[in-house]
Amino acid sequence: MPMIPTLPLPDSSLALLADPYRFVSRTCDRLGVDGFRTVLMGRRVTFLRGAEAARMFYEGGRFHRRRAIPRATFRLLQDEGSAQVLEGESHRHRKAMFLALLTRGGEDRMGQLFEEEFSRAVAGWRGGPPVVLHEVLGPILAHTVFRWAGIPDQGEDRFRSLTLDLIAMFERAATVGPLNWLARIRRRRTERWAADLVAAVREGRVTPPVGSPLATVATWTGDDGRPLPEEVAAVELLNLLRPTVAIERFLEFAVRALAARPSYRASLAAGGAEAEHFAHEVRRHAPFFAAVGGRVRQPFRWRDHDFQVNDWVMLDIHGTNHDARLWPDPQTFRPERFRTADPRHIVAQGGGDYLEDHRCPGEPATNRVIEAALRVMARSSWRLEPGQNLRVAYRQPPARIRSGLRIRFA
Repeated sequence: MPMIPTLPLPDSSLALLADPYRFVSRTCDRLGVDGFRTVLMGRRVTFLRGAEAARMFYEGGRFHRRRAIPRATFRLLQDEGSAQVLEGESHRHRKAMFLALLTRGGEDRMGQLFEEEFSRAVAGWRGGPPVVLHEVLGPILAHTVFRWAGIPDQGEDRFRSLTLDLIAMFERAATVGPLNWLARIRRRRTERWAADLVAAVREGRVTPPVGSPLATVATWTGDDGRPLPEEVAAVELLNLLRPTVAIERFLEFAVRALAARPSYRASLAAGGAEAEHFAHEVRRHAPFFAAVGGRVRQPFRWRDHDFQVNDWVMLDIHGTNHDARLWPDPQTFRPERFRTADPRHIVAQGGGDYLEDHRCPGEPATNRVIEAALRVMARSSWRLEPGQNLRVAYRQPPARIRSGLRIRFA
């Protein structure tokens, strides 16, 4: 890897905002490197891309996440006290509790519940007017995760409000100004609801199903053995709910990919390995968040480059998932690659080890939900409405399909 050059620009913020998903890779390609230094919002930063950079970034405990992303984004996606900002034994302890919920059958249960909810919705759409998938997936996923978590019935109005709050948290995470402020108000309101729910469970006023995520999170302890503060338990409850609703972005891209490749319908309807490979390729290929940040914990040297304490490093997620050295012909959507390729190299939801590193423990559940959506769509009769714009809007992360996918079910 050549030396990491420094861009001559006084600040790259506008260039990054203009093309958030492709700025890093295009700059690296132009310079013939896999990393460069520049300035964002007046702060020095090193951008890196590629499989080797991803391993360095996620493995070995070299980075922490405090002050690694803009505070406005952090407040919407994680907030104080979450597992994402913990390190060492505290991080392992909290992640182990998440893994206990999201693996060992929890991921299969999530996929099963979504398939039930989505199948019921599709049955209701048959013979009716076109459905805009972008508008209906959020509530379906919210119903799914509320059932999975064991959250008691909230009533139609409260459920609709909570769903919109959860959607705003990830849709507005990369915004600034009034849009972000309003989303943060929604986040605080939802955190209060979650804290009240945790308190009600602890006091016996609400009795969720035994072993349900809500019952479990309400009894979580810190690595000191003491119960988590209600506000921290509330944050972690939202960190189960919000990311599940955010899967709607992957589902939109999955349906778009299936519409362009009807030859896959028979194998996807059958489920099994082909559906799993298709779901992996969706997560690799689809743009979600463009990059992730970290701060150096201790000085280290990597490939003749010195990194000092608190250096700000950003890993290009989208560019790494499209690294031709790891993913041959990366711009082509090709599920067959996962007959031999290792899906652990996908960094759409973090990298490294689930327990030791900052890899999302909900990754298996995400794949199960995408697989379930593909099965339902492959077994249903539908078509995309003509005349819509299927291009991707890259400017505002998380990226979306411009039309929102208008579909008519027969």
